[in-house]
Amino acid sequence: MGGVEPLWAVVPAAGVGRRMGGSVPKQYLPLGGRRVIECTLERLLAVPGMEAVYVALAENDAWWPEGPFAGDDRVRRVAGGEERAHSVLNALRVLERDAGGRGWVLVHDAARPCVRVADVERLIDEVATHPVGGILASPLHDTIKRTGAGECVVRATIPREELWRALTPQMFRIGMLCQALENALMRGQQVTDEASAMELAGMYPLLVEGHADNIKITHPEDLALAAFYLDRQRAAY
Repeated sequence: MGGVEPLWAVVPAAGVGRRMGGSVPKQYLPLGGRRVIECTLERLLAVPGMEAVYVALAENDAWWPEGPFAGDDRVRRVAGGEERAHSVLNALRVLERDAGGRGWVLVHDAARPCVRVADVERLIDEVATHPVGGILASPLHDTIKRTGAGECVVRATIPREELWRALTPQMFRIGMLCQALENALMRGQQVTDEASAMELAGMYPLLVEGHADNIKITHPEDLALAAFYLDRQRAAY
């Protein structure tokens, strides 16, 4: 890996995971003897050249202080926001101050514990010379159907040849991403991920293919699938 210096990460983790249906936020659910967020942070900190990881947490988060990374010098807690984009922006503002506005940031979902370090290294290598930045993504292989609002009937089949599933990390220059998010939120535009903020600013992020096992834990059944993928990854090394 050629490396990018300096390199930082932001993990938005202020959500409560309503679709999981439990009283404990999904990032703190048990996974293979640890908690989801612990598996995620372990992967990010294993990336060569990683300076530090900024974790955006809810003000009333009672689970974080109990974890092993609460006292880690390379993991820094910052205030989360109402939505994901606000949490990322809060973290970026702190990071921009700490880093002097220099360097790249990898934004990664707390609930993606199966990300492969090798995929992150590939993303870094391919994005290092790109003028905008880029994201890990996976080509769609399923047949995609479209319906109307509030309907349960097929209105169209969408060609899948040009469709990709966006993954994380998503890698951009700190200052450029911070500005793009600020502008989008100020205009009331919908920001579903960091790439969408850059797209709204008229830029075209690079797609870097990553493994499809980099799943996001959203529903209860995803925990078992994530445990399976983690076991399979360990067995491969």
